Amino acid sequence: MTSRVNMTTGGTRGGRTPGLPTPPTGWVVASYPTYEQAQAAVDHLADEEFPVHEVTIVGVDLMQVERVTGRLTWPKVLLGGLATGAWLGLFVGLLLGIFTQPMWGVVLTGLVGGSVFGIVSASLSYAATRGKRDFASTQQLVAGRYDVLCEPANAERVRDELARFGMK
Repeated sequence: MTSRVNMTTGGTRGGRTPGLPTPPTGWVVASYPTYEQAQAAVDHLADEEFPVHEVTIVGVDLMQVERVTGRLTWPKVLLGGLATGAWLGLFVGLLLGIFTQPMWGVVLTGLVGGSVFGIVSASLSYAATRGKRDFASTQQLVAGRYDVLCEPANAERVRDELARFGMK
């Protein structure tokens, strides 16, 4: 059984306000646990010359996931600050060095200044946490499932094609 996503939108030009996000429309023709599977299904439809401009992939049950990448210690924080500051200082030094003579003096000054700035700013930032966040992490927005929606005119055909090739 297919379900219909029905969301109303206000505005102009076919019910859509230009430049504003609009909710997706269409029938759910398939659901997948990963984005890669949903993308592969739409790619299959494109290969079979289905009207994929009528298809939308929608992430459902969104979650913010924070993955811990490691423990923070003072040596790691200082080394990270040094590296970040050195790259920033090198970039600024090279940029200013293009317009100044001697170039290497400005580059070296930027490198040293950036390194000091990086160490100081990383130290202050880490010290401000007072031991309440002694880990590094990355954040992602992920969905619990990914629905493939299609406009009603071709929804049954698309659903049958995905089911025929075991992609439903």
